[in-house]
Amino acid sequence: MQNVTEQHNGVKNERKSLSVMIARKTIRGCVILGIIALILGMYFNTISCGRQYISLACNTAKQAAINVEHGADAVSLANRVMEIYRSLSEEDRQKVGTDEYRAFFGEISSDPEYENILDILKGYLDNSDVYDVYLAMYDAQSCTMVYMADPEEQDRLYPGEWESVTEKGMMKFLNWDGEGQLYDIDRTSNYGWLCTAGIPVKDENGQTVAFVLTDISLMNLWHGMKGFALNFMVLMTVLILIVTQLMHRFINKNLVEPVGAVCDAAQNYVKDRREGKNETDHFANIETGSGNEIEELALAMAEMERDISEYEDNLTRVTAENEKINTELSLASRLQEAFIPHEFPAFPGRDEFELYGIMNPAREVGGDFYDFFLIDGDHLGLLMADVSGKGVPAALFMMVAKIILQSCAMLGLSPGEILEKTNQAICSNNQEDMFVTVWVGILEISTGILTAANAGHEYPVIMHPGGEFEVLKDKHGFIIGGMAESVYTEYRLTLEPGSKLFLYTDGVPEATDSEDGMFGMKRMLDALNSDKEASPRQVLENVAAAVDRFVYNAEQFDDLTMLCMKYNGKNI
Repeated sequence: MQNVTEQHNGVKNERKSLSVMIARKTIRGCVILGIIALILGMYFNTISCGRQYISLACNTAKQAAINVEHGADAVSLANRVMEIYRSLSEEDRQKVGTDEYRAFFGEISSDPEYENILDILKGYLDNSDVYDVYLAMYDAQSCTMVYMADPEEQDRLYPGEWESVTEKGMMKFLNWDGEGQLYDIDRTSNYGWLCTAGIPVKDENGQTVAFVLTDISLMNLWHGMKGFALNFMVLMTVLILIVTQLMHRFINKNLVEPVGAVCDAAQNYVKDRREGKNETDHFANIETGSGNEIEELALAMAEMERDISEYEDNLTRVTAENEKINTELSLASRLQEAFIPHEFPAFPGRDEFELYGIMNPAREVGGDFYDFFLIDGDHLGLLMADVSGKGVPAALFMMVAKIILQSCAMLGLSPGEILEKTNQAICSNNQEDMFVTVWVGILEISTGILTAANAGHEYPVIMHPGGEFEVLKDKHGFIIGGMAESVYTEYRLTLEPGSKLFLYTDGVPEATDSEDGMFGMKRMLDALNSDKEASPRQVLENVAAAVDRFVYNAEQFDDLTMLCMKYNGKNI
């Protein structure tokens, strides 16, 4: 079996594990937030750029239509093209793209008016970012788009040439009521995704004879999205590295190094004790500078070191074994009392809640404990636990469990995670096979939302305003110290101003009288509901008095531990 020094040397090189764990969690959280921000950024960027492209297409089509109507006879050209197109047979139409087909429209192609319209449209094509500007008309009967003037030189479509279109997009243009912007987004086999915007050209009777249309390729939008995503990921990577480095330094300075100082002091203490040195300043000289629970732990260890030294001095002056035992139990009782909150009101100036707790051990020291602490300005941690066994071993196990539970809670873990981390830590070196049942809850003070988890402990009891105390049968997880892989289910309660929460150990319902009868849950609820307006302190005194009356002269076999909280709300 390894001694304390060997165990210390075995883990000394692993002290950074806590900072590494938090760094990993920080990176994971930043990555998740970065992905969410990237998705939202790409979504809004796509919408914004898409609207700009649509506006560009619509404005270009509008300006081109004005010039075509005023600078050329587009109506006459359109009527002639459609007249020839509709006169062709289906067999002739299938010759589209051939010289024979273009011969049908030869007169139009050589018409000066056609060249005039091409020049107007080409001016807009050359001076804007659109893919194409052209004059065309939809033929509803054949579901095609018939081209009349296309200035695009590389893939020019000559008068009368046509392409099949979707009926939905065609009818959107033909049935346009003049309100808003006229455009359609569709994927074509030849050009990919295009946004087509248009303005109708009408004759003197108000009939649409053609459309001035503009096409914009949406591939630019896709390239812009890729560029945005790349730049964003580079920026997020830099930010994650900076945040992780700062977090790593912060954890090392405020948690890992102070804990390491306490561990080093403990090793030096053990070494000096084995060498017969009576130094008592191992922990008193620690300067953590943290101002938090770690500093309180160092101070408590310094006090414990002095108490142990006083205890050993006392042992040298006594010879009777009973006196030695009484001294040991007295020390353990003082240590245990120092670890349990016993000053009330607990948080002067915090009127959002009221707290009161009591612990009456069956022996000089016990295994039950309760605790409450502010995690931050808006979160209150609550603990109620029962260690297996009694006496000094249970008390020592209780102090270890309490430190681990509170340390995990102060790291910002949820109740389920607190129980999981505590269970893993205890199971890793639980040679005596001891265990502890725990109920842990975290109250969000501003909202009254209580998040809790239960590791094999007694059911909590709750009273809502205007109601009675009732047992809340929450879902139990396995005991702490039983199986390292245990997981724990969380649940939520909403406390309203005036709600009360009562926590206890099995010493209350299992208190026995001289005839081995148990106090039971019914008597406990009757005592709780005997005065529904009682303060938390009076609530506990009512239950304790009821237990005392029931037990009477019978010996107390189990610890009696209770905690009551009243939630007053933010505006008291």
